[in-house]
Amino acid sequence: MTVTATVRNDTIRLPKGMHFPDGTQVIIERVTLPKESGNLPIGQRLADFIGIAGDLPEDLARNIDHYVHGQPKRS
Repeated sequence: MTVTATVRNDTIRLPKGMHFPDGTQVIIERVTLPKESGNLPIGQRLADFIGIAGDLPEDLARNIDHYVHGQPKRS
């Protein structure tokens, strides 16, 4: 599970409704999110994901319903 939290006064503040029982061990990794990322085109915001799914079927776009829902393949 990945959770985005905020640090305030040396205390990690979890998102509203998120709760971990006392004693839960967690790994904390500091990341910097660009504040202006909302203004970037979608292609630039998702650029890190380009090419990560290299083992997909060549006909995935045409037959998405087959791979997701089990429908017959289109020719």
